[in-house]
Amino acid sequence: MYALIYDEAHAVKVLTEYLQHYNGHRPHQSPQQLPPDSAQSPAPTAVADLQARRIRRRSTLGGLIKEYQRAA
Repeated sequence: MYALIYDEAHAVKVLTEYLQHYNGHRPHQSPQQLPPDSAQSPAPTAVADLQARRIRRRSTLGGLIKEYQRAA
């Protein structure tokens, strides 16, 4: 992954957005794949019917990172 940083303000913006993604959204190797900043406690594991669930994708950092969430 490469990103062209224009100046200090741009670097701060990119790093802030990446830190939010890293600590607040991305899956981790922990119970229920929760990120470090999660206030949610791990729930019991259940088998999900993936055909019945819709997934929503959001791009961050200008499309360099994709985040996925279940659609309501």
